[in-house]
Amino acid sequence: MRKSIKWFAVLTTVGMLLILLGGALVTKTDSGMGCGRSWPLCNGELIPSTITIELIIEFAHRLVSGIVGIMVLVLSIWSWRSIGHIRETKFLSFLSVFFLLFQGLIGAAAVIWGQSDFVLALHFGISLVSFAAVFLLTLLIFEVNHKFNAENLVLDNRMKKHMIGITAYSIIVVYTGALVRHVNASLVCRDWPLCINTSLSLPANFYEWVQMGHRAAAGIIFLWIGYVTLLAVKNYKHQKVVYWGWIISFILVSLQAASGALVVLTRLNLYIALAHAFFISCLFGVLSYFILLTSRSKKNAQAKKNMKTEQQTNAVSVSPVPADIK
Repeated sequence: MRKSIKWFAVLTTVGMLLILLGGALVTKTDSGMGCGRSWPLCNGELIPSTITIELIIEFAHRLVSGIVGIMVLVLSIWSWRSIGHIRETKFLSFLSVFFLLFQGLIGAAAVIWGQSDFVLALHFGISLVSFAAVFLLTLLIFEVNHKFNAENLVLDNRMKKHMIGITAYSIIVVYTGALVRHVNASLVCRDWPLCINTSLSLPANFYEWVQMGHRAAAGIIFLWIGYVTLLAVKNYKHQKVVYWGWIISFILVSLQAASGALVVLTRLNLYIALAHAFFISCLFGVLSYFILLTSRSKKNAQAKKNMKTEQQTNAVSVSPVPADIK
């Protein structure tokens, strides 16, 4: 594989991370209307005449999204032509472009017509899916599966169910976290992990329900990943990609939980809030790779089953020569 496509894939993946963090920055600084109700222009102008901090943040996010969007399209076509023989390449190429366009259209619609908080909360999750597709394309280009001996990986059904379940559940956690910010419920509970407003009783209003619902969802995924990490350490030491993948996942979910707590305790420190978005993006990328591994595992298991059946058939077809013929 040529170095040029590898470098381009890495740059595109980094660019997707910048889009995610830029979107989080726009939301956390309330800069969504920095360019007014105008898109793709800013206040109806190609070069804005009145400059504000909110305008700079929103305009920079649009500019980066546009450049990276072109890079994603180029990477998808390049990957299709270079490693199209790999089964997942074409699907991931389509997925990366489709969801990047989808999240861009949602962002544009929010600017021009406005959207409800529940719809806007989908924006970050959709961007995550596009990032994950680009990230997996990059891994395919680098052939990480061969590097970590994942080409012969066979997972048991319990591990596959955990991988699929946690990845699907992480979307719910992401959505509830985005909803907290979009409905302005970030500091409705100023203590952590419990909400001092409610003591040990149920949340008293919609905002407390949103905040405490996200904390409960985040707590569940933290415990779930911790449990599966123990299973991986115990049963998958010989499969390094699974072993280290879950250890990395547990480190990331721990950092995610710690940064989430600090966001509340520091009263929305911007740098910690951006770190919170960064950790969940990295975690979702690793979890998405696990989904790829479950697909590979199913394929490998079927291949081994077919090989075993063929060997048994050949053994039966080769009958011994009768003694009387000798």
